[in-house]
Amino acid sequence: MNFRINRQIRVPKVRVIGPNGDQMGILDTRDALAAAQEAKLDLVEVAPSASPPVCKIIDYGKFRYDQTKREKESKKFQHQVKVKEIKVKPNIDEHDFETKRKRAYQFLEKGNKVKVTCMFRGREMAYPDRGKEVIRRMCEGLEEVGQVESLPKMMGRSMTAVLAPSTSGKAKKKPKEPSDAQNENK
Repeated sequence: MNFRINRQIRVPKVRVIGPNGDQMGILDTRDALAAAQEAKLDLVEVAPSASPPVCKIIDYGKFRYDQTKREKESKKFQHQVKVKEIKVKPNIDEHDFETKRKRAYQFLEKGNKVKVTCMFRGREMAYPDRGKEVIRRMCEGLEEVGQVESLPKMMGRSMTAVLAPSTSGKAKKKPKEPSDAQNENK
C-alpha cells in the first residue's frame, strides 16, 4: 500500500497523531508538516479515506520496514492448496488400489486437493462403469479426510473426480489394528 508522506499530502486540514501516539487534533497541513519537521520525523497519511484524513508523525523508513516484516510474517503461516493427482486404471489390483488410496489420504491430510484420474486403454473404453466403480471406492475410502468436490466425469479416454480436504479440521487418526505379534501374546 502506498502512503502519501510530507509534501505529497494535498488536503487543507488533517487529523494528526503525534510521535507518542497522542491525539494532536485537526490541524492545517502546513502546521502538521512543521510539527513533523520539528520532531525530525515524517508526516504520513495512514487513513486517506477518513474525513479529515488521518496522519501520523513517525519515522517513515522504520514504518515501512515494520510493515513489510508483518506482511512476511503473515505469509509464513499461509498454506498454498495444491492439486495432487492420483492415476488409476479400471482393472487395478487391490494392493495397488490401497497404496494409491493411502497416498491420496496423506495429500488430503496435508490440506491439498486430490484429482483421481481413471485412464482407459483400448477395449477398456467399452466398460466406463468399471472406472466409475474404482473412483467411487476411492472416494468412499477417503471420506473421513476429504469430500467430493466434483463428481466423476468422462473426458476423452479418462474419467476424473476431484476431492477437497474436509472442513471439519484435522482428520481423526484411525485406531491401529493390533499387529500379529500382539495377537500371539494373547
